[in-house]
Amino acid sequence: MMRIIYLGYYFKNLDFKRFRNWINFVSAEYKINKIKLFIDIISSSLKYNVSLLEYFQFGFYNKDRTLRSSYAGTGFMYEYQLKMNPKDVRVILDDKNIFTKKYKDFLIHKSYSLEDLKNDENKGKALLSNSAGKFVLKVSDGKCGAQVLVKNCNEYTIKELIHFMEETEYDLAEEYIIQHKSIMAMSPSAVNTIRIFTQLDKANNVEILGCRFRISINSSVDNLAAGNIAAPIDEETGKVSDLGIYSDIMKTDVEIHPITGMRIVGFQIPFWKETLEMVKKAARAYPQNRSIGWDIVITDSGSGLIEGNHDWCKLLWQLPVKKGLKAELTKHI
Repeated sequence: MMRIIYLGYYFKNLDFKRFRNWINFVSAEYKINKIKLFIDIISSSLKYNVSLLEYFQFGFYNKDRTLRSSYAGTGFMYEYQLKMNPKDVRVILDDKNIFTKKYKDFLIHKSYSLEDLKNDENKGKALLSNSAGKFVLKVSDGKCGAQVLVKNCNEYTIKELIHFMEETEYDLAEEYIIQHKSIMAMSPSAVNTIRIFTQLDKANNVEILGCRFRISINSSVDNLAAGNIAAPIDEETGKVSDLGIYSDIMKTDVEIHPITGMRIVGFQIPFWKETLEMVKKAARAYPQNRSIGWDIVITDSGSGLIEGNHDWCKLLWQLPVKKGLKAELTKHI
């Protein structure tokens, strides 16, 4: 019964245009009858608890049962993350205003809530006089890079900024971060973050589930959902170990950044040892949340947290390594 409910949810949230395009693409590319393909999509969703688009993104159309069962889809991830990060404690990750206060020792940029700016004028002065000359407005419960606005500091006085935030949905203001010069050379259009997935075992030891480099492609954000790419990072060396992938199955993997011409494979993430140490320390700080996807920024002076995600992305985790990683999670249940 639950699988049928999930299937209804997948249909409700389906991007039908993309779904049609991908059916046409796979049918033509792999010579599969469209009716047969549609039946396989529905049966796979019910059997493996994956969304209708994940069927394509995980490449189920050319995988056998064993390989299909190795992937963690939306339904499984929802249940797993609910168990690892219960609703009554995940708020410290879900609300960016709470997160910046709880994890302030791991941040390297100024971050203030609307209430902070109202109650302390010096915080507004610090924000509007930061060396980047820009600041970022966010919605505290925003997801996937949505509801983010970049503004120039010289456009606002403190009072004007507070008024603007009161009149809109934005309730968090952050200093614009200048990323490391080597990462800037890779892609200057956005702050390109590192995603590291951590899991606490029963003894509260930190297991690194995977490391990914999120790279913007002429975009102001670096999320896969916005049409950007992601590449796997070798945990031991901090070097990008494979091609950059899109979440769109109609786009090919890339070794060279299509805008800057920088080589992606082999790129060395700066301050890698320090970054891993920081993430492991952060993962232990509030062990009531046991499985977290951390977004990390690297600057010329070091690394810092941007946010932690209790509902971290299964696509960003599995697609760059081109295999299902469900077994990495089931051992913790």
